Amino acid sequence: MTSEVSESGDALIIRVAGNFDFNMHREFQRAYRNVSPPPRTFLVDLSETDHLDSAALGMLLLLRDYCVEVASAGTHPQVELMNANAHVSHILSVSNFDRIFSIR
Repeated sequence: MTSEVSESGDALIIRVAGNFDFNMHREFQRAYRNVSPPPRTFLVDLSETDHLDSAALGMLLLLRDYCVEVASAGTHPQVELMNANAHVSHILSVSNFDRIFSIR
């Protein structure tokens, strides 16, 4: 897993490689909790993600909750999921995450 702030500074890109599961919990939290100030958008790049499980779905919900937590004076960071393969997209769809997150 890697994370980097975009050139404009308004987005944090978190790239998840391999299996996105409970073993990545601490690393995933560290990727977004230590960024100050919080960006306007958290982009979770799933292009290298082979599989995600229920723990990963929970981590994505925790990231969404974190955005609510750090929201200030009219700004509310958004979470976008991007570049998921067909298998991962299916899991997100069956879990109705396409209703919760912007997926591109």
